[in-house]
Amino acid sequence: GQKLELRFKDYKFEAPKNDEKFAKENNLTFDAPLLVTTELTNKVTGEVKEQEIYLGDYPWMTDRATFIINGTERVVVSQLIRSAGVFYTPEKGTGKNLYSAKLIPGRGAWLEFETSASGAIYVKIDRRRKIAVTTFLRALGYSKVSEIRELFADIDTGETKYIEATLEKDPAHGVNEALIEVYRRLRPGDLATVDNARQMIERMFFDFKRFDYSRVGRYKMNKRLNLDVPNTAENRVLRLDDLVAIIRELIRMNNTQELGDDIDALDNRRIKLVGELVARQFRVGMLRMQRNAMDRMSMSDIETVTPSQLINARPVVAAVREFFASSQLSQLLDEVNPISELSHKRRLSSMGPGGLSRERAGFEVRDAHPTHYGRICSVETPEGANIGLVLNLATYARINEYGFIETPYRKVENGRVTDEIVYLDASQEVNEVIADAGAKLDDNGNFVNERVSARKFLQPSRVDASEVTLMDASHKQILGSTASLVPFIEKNRVDRALTGSNMQRQAVPLLQPQAPTVGTGIEANVARDSSQLIVAEADGEVIRADGDAVEVQYKDGVKRYDLIHFAKSNDDRCVNQKVRVSRGETVAKGDILIEGMSIAEGELALGKDLLVAFMPWGGYNMDDAIVISRRLVEDDTLTSVNIKDYSVEVRETKLGPEIVTRDIPNVSEDSLRHLDEDGIVQIGSEVKAGDVLVGKITPKGEQELSSEERLLRAIFGEKAKDVRDTSQRMNNAGGGKVVGVKIFSRENGHELKAGVLMQIQIFVAQLRKISVGDKMAGRHGNKGVVARILPVEDMPYLADGTPVDVVLNPLGVPSRMNLGQLFETHLGMAARALGYKVATPPFNGVPNDVIERELEKAGLARDGKSQLFDGRSGEAFEERTTVGVMHMIKLHHMVSDKIHARSTGPYTMVTQQPLGGKAQNGGQRFGEMEVWALEAYGAATTLQEMLTIKSDDVYGRAKAYESIIKNDVITGPKLPESFNVLVKELQGLGLRVDLVDENENIDAEH
Repeated sequence: GQKLELRFKDYKFEAPKNDEKFAKENNLTFDAPLLVTTELTNKVTGEVKEQEIYLGDYPWMTDRATFIINGTERVVVSQLIRSAGVFYTPEKGTGKNLYSAKLIPGRGAWLEFETSASGAIYVKIDRRRKIAVTTFLRALGYSKVSEIRELFADIDTGETKYIEATLEKDPAHGVNEALIEVYRRLRPGDLATVDNARQMIERMFFDFKRFDYSRVGRYKMNKRLNLDVPNTAENRVLRLDDLVAIIRELIRMNNTQELGDDIDALDNRRIKLVGELVARQFRVGMLRMQRNAMDRMSMSDIETVTPSQLINARPVVAAVREFFASSQLSQLLDEVNPISELSHKRRLSSMGPGGLSRERAGFEVRDAHPTHYGRICSVETPEGANIGLVLNLATYARINEYGFIETPYRKVENGRVTDEIVYLDASQEVNEVIADAGAKLDDNGNFVNERVSARKFLQPSRVDASEVTLMDASHKQILGSTASLVPFIEKNRVDRALTGSNMQRQAVPLLQPQAPTVGTGIEANVARDSSQLIVAEADGEVIRADGDAVEVQYKDGVKRYDLIHFAKSNDDRCVNQKVRVSRGETVAKGDILIEGMSIAEGELALGKDLLVAFMPWGGYNMDDAIVISRRLVEDDTLTSVNIKDYSVEVRETKLGPEIVTRDIPNVSEDSLRHLDEDGIVQIGSEVKAGDVLVGKITPKGEQELSSEERLLRAIFGEKAKDVRDTSQRMNNAGGGKVVGVKIFSRENGHELKAGVLMQIQIFVAQLRKISVGDKMAGRHGNKGVVARILPVEDMPYLADGTPVDVVLNPLGVPSRMNLGQLFETHLGMAARALGYKVATPPFNGVPNDVIERELEKAGLARDGKSQLFDGRSGEAFEERTTVGVMHMIKLHHMVSDKIHARSTGPYTMVTQQPLGGKAQNGGQRFGEMEVWALEAYGAATTLQEMLTIKSDDVYGRAKAYESIIKNDVITGPKLPESFNVLVKELQGLGLRVDLVDENENIDAEH
């Protein structure tokens, strides 16, 4: 109240308690403690108490821009959201547009201004009922009509006199009446007094805690309304001058009838980065904490109270923790491969708190916009419900202090292109004339042609070279990091380029990665910017290099880098790092020390370069199917490693604790062969489906014992005690090698959930060779499923006897118009033959005549076609075939995760029908249309079985099972359970249900 004052002076973060590795291994959060210096002033005695208070632990960002929350890596996606500021939009009226304006502050009440058909201007406060704008001005202190008229005299000069029309509709005649009028609109039902009204308006618009334009809002207001107001905290509440300026601009727009503001343009949408999103949550927590502190102040003893008794950090920590655990913008890091990781960190989402929702977002918001040029990747966005709402940053884009995206341009002075780079945001770009990066220049940087293609007022056009003011900084400026990995992307139709970019993010890391022969020159940069490559920080000497760690002696000491072996990523992939240096080697700054998954020779390596032929092969590659050679299986060319984890909790039950043991009743020694003496599987064991991973027994309730059993108990002691086998077994997903075991227990000081004594995690790795049903793709959206694996000797072969690796369907090219794959194939063939690697940047790639020349050099035909011979008969095929080298990737849709069959399994409780889906060991649904198909064939008995004993006739299916075992005839079905459900539903409605046979009643219950 009036006696105590608590204020924050200073804060500091201490170093994180645990390192990242420890946090990941023990399923903890990587966080740092926050210490705050506070002082408490007793206003009665003037005494000041200063104290440092611990305000909880907060998640700490790793140097790869991720957070480790409960042992998993998460990333906070930046939010692309409508900026604060003022926006004008036209509404169609009769004969002319009527304009409305929206004032959106960073926090606080929105103001919406609208022009009615009569010319009166109204304002809505926070979506409440509308008030004449002059009433609002009066309430804020303009008492005389003449004052109000004077404010707008110079602007309100059109046919319609807007201020006069508004004054006519204005019920108030003075400040007090206006105040009461405003109060009645905002708080209907409350007692309206002048003081109440004044206080409310004061609080709503002039109190910085409740109303704040935010720095961006003030900046945008100044720009839009040509104001020159300093961007300081006291100018971030509503000012009368702002209000007047907004209304003046509204009148001017109504008079000139010019275009409104485009809300989808990137100068009206900004990016909220992690810091701002977390700060918002932190603020919520702080407000709760403030309320608690004030409550405690009123209850505590003034003389003895200390700051630590008043402050409870719980609400702040909880608010931030909740954000990281469950916000829509805090997502599990997409750890499939390095590019999926990088792309996830550069992602922008329009959804999330304060943003759009999928259902409400229309076409306009999702559409590409001229201001996206060089700021947002024009290719990469998901297919499906989120299209256009989830976007990616372009390659060279950066974000300025206000959260707007900027893109670089080269300056052009008097028709000469300089090397000076300027970064512009969308609003600065409108008045420039920007030449394309492909415009031809002479040696001095002057344009060769007099007319150049350029962007003027954001529209493509042709202009004189002398008009140009800027030039694009790079050809790949409009693409994001993933799209610029596709060679010859300019020769693909854009929807296939999109598919190609999205599929690179699903490429599984292979056992033996290989960098592409035909790349775009950006592969090394992507690898370096991902978390999978560790490079030397300065010049130094390697003093240790083995399977566990690399140690480098730098000028200022020794730095140790630990390797990761067979760790499971978020996506069940295997992260395994390899050392690339040897002991005694000297390294320069930036040299590669350690390589991780999907990286080879310091470059991104998502797949393999394979020899492909475009031709049909016996119909096996129709409809995008792919025929591959058995060599790819035998040589482990497309083999990947999958790691699954199985978790077991050992609980305290009512009848005593569960026990982890090797000694399990009624289990064969064979399925226990991998367990150690404690009953936990040993690392390195090869497990099959059904093998026990952790032996665990649960006490079972005591039954009434017979006299014989009592006698046995008396003789043999506790041996016959009842326990149930609840061991964790390897599921049907095939076996694998156990590569890791983690044991968490109370005794070792781990924090576990209530009632859990011990938690055991087991990691099983599987080698997955390429098999029929796996999905493969190129980088151009040319995806397909492996339909047949042929022996090497049956594959078509070249004149020198080399068999091809992959046979693709030629019909996959013309209709889809992704010709990039053919250019890649031709150039790859030449490059492999001549023994070099190619970088062909997007929009600035290798020209056709160069490809033809290189093919000739390599001794191949200029059109890239070769004569193939049939491996089965040895005869030549009729036509020559396009053969070449293409980089193919294996995607994470693997058949072993999807294949599934059910014999008997679990049933739904109520209807007693089988469950659905692989996870539940469910069956295939026999739906309405399948029933029609059997009806059409008149297959009555089959249909009856399908709907009864194979589904929910409980008695019938038990009998049928019995008959099959005893080799009897299967008798007909009884009532299906779903019929009983219907009967019970009807009885629940109070209806009596009788079953009537032809001549007598049947009891529905039995």
